Amino acid sequence: MLRVRVRYLRDARALYALGDGPGGLAPATPFAAGMDLRACMDAEEAVLPAGSRLAIPAGVAVEPLSPGAAGFVYSRSGLGTRMGLTVSQGVGVIDPDYRGEIVVSLLNTSGEERRIRRGERIAQLVFQPYFHALVEEADALGETARGAGGFGHTGTL
Repeated sequence: MLRVRVRYLRDARALYALGDGPGGLAPATPFAAGMDLRACMDAEEAVLPAGSRLAIPAGVAVEPLSPGAAGFVYSRSGLGTRMGLTVSQGVGVIDPDYRGEIVVSLLNTSGEERRIRRGERIAQLVFQPYFHALVEEADALGETARGAGGFGHTGTL
């Protein structure tokens, strides 16, 4: 199990205690892969017009205590499916040496204005391993059946 230190910023500790789970930043169930991040902005509500993006503070900073692990911010499936609100860059990366507040950039993919309430669950934080690449310059790369074929090259759906 990966140990992670969490620092609550502003009044986020009270907002994270709202959930049905164990309280605080934690998985909601014993087998949940992620931990819900909550909207911890100063205002009671934020408005996202159709097609817009908005950076929303999550009120927490984290420190993974094992080398080789980083935080990844993913969309919440229900929020994306029902409301059209997704993490704007696809997946956000929280580098293990970053100690600032996690900020979630949401994108409103729906055709309607959406509202986020203070304390609402807006994304999920998952800790995963990563690898550092040792980059080696080369004049040629190894041959494969695919080769340099790009998008749609394999002809499969």
